[in-house]
Amino acid sequence: MNKHRVAIMLPRLSHYGGVEGFAWRLAKALTPYYNVDFICARQETDPPAGVKVICVGRPQLGKFFKIFWFAMGAEIARRKGRYDLTIGLGNTICQDILRLSGGPTRIFWKHSIQAYPSDGYAQTWKMIRRRLSPANMLVRAIERLQIHHSRQLIANSHQVRNWTLEAFPILDAKRIDIIYNKPDLTRFAPCNAPQKKRARTALNIPSHATVISTAGTNFVLKGILQLIQTLLFLPDTTILLVAGGRRPKKYQTLASKLGVSDRVRFLGKVDEMTSLYQASDLFILLSFYDACSNAVLEALASGLPVISTRTNGSSYFLPPRQVIDAGENPKKIALTIQKVLEGDTSTAFTFPTDIPSGIEPYVDRIAAMLKQQTNP
Repeated sequence: MNKHRVAIMLPRLSHYGGVEGFAWRLAKALTPYYNVDFICARQETDPPAGVKVICVGRPQLGKFFKIFWFAMGAEIARRKGRYDLTIGLGNTICQDILRLSGGPTRIFWKHSIQAYPSDGYAQTWKMIRRRLSPANMLVRAIERLQIHHSRQLIANSHQVRNWTLEAFPILDAKRIDIIYNKPDLTRFAPCNAPQKKRARTALNIPSHATVISTAGTNFVLKGILQLIQTLLFLPDTTILLVAGGRRPKKYQTLASKLGVSDRVRFLGKVDEMTSLYQASDLFILLSFYDACSNAVLEALASGLPVISTRTNGSSYFLPPRQVIDAGENPKKIALTIQKVLEGDTSTAFTFPTDIPSGIEPYVDRIAAMLKQQTNP
């Protein structure tokens, strides 16, 4: 019997990035059962064994043309391939399954704009540039097409489902299923005392210090400014580790002005996040907008107490006292941190069995849809 042909569509074939890592793992999980193609604009890593890569290329032009080129190239490849089932993970037009992993652009704008200063013209100027951007206009048009040209919508958090229904009121909520991301529980697990000691020694952290960590690429949206200000209201033995990020100089300057530069460590890109979690006493993500932060789920799986915001989809798994408003007053954030650290943090996080998460539910969903097509 011939295997069904399945295509995964995403601009980048890569290990780096949340959706990219998910796509690679999904392709690997599907290869035992199907002939899998990976349609992309750029290949940065080898595909899983048995997966065929169809690279549509990427013009050396602006963002608008890159988005348009991939959307059209992927659609042409999809039609030529005559696949039994296609999975869209980026800015693609038509697919059988559309994974909603980032939320609608309009809702992202609504929440993320709060990260910019409200005094003066910072927010107004930011919104003008967003609305006049040809690339953003194209993305919003593609989002509308996706909603109408996808058989099944799958959100990666309850928050993303709710945001999608807010942006597209015509949608029936029953059309959107929820499957959460799931970290590799063989990598991310509670550490023992020797592991913590080694992780701290590698980072030259004193044994008596209290270590708070955070991670993110966009420091503005991840609330790094508020987090640095929070150090003013925490004991001098508190150290903040910041993983990832672009252009940290502005935040290093802020830390210096506040007199806390010796308590903030900007680590840049961290390839092995397990060591960051092992060195930490608490993980915090003050995100103004996050569909479902993988870092929060990894920190939970690593046995850390976690604090995050209501505008982060993975806050669904946190106790109410550990969920705060984005842009909260630094003094209140510090009080929350102290209360959480003083509480019982010995229980390791486990995913609720009644909430689908990880790759397996996608494999099951794909099998069910193909079976339905074969035996309507």
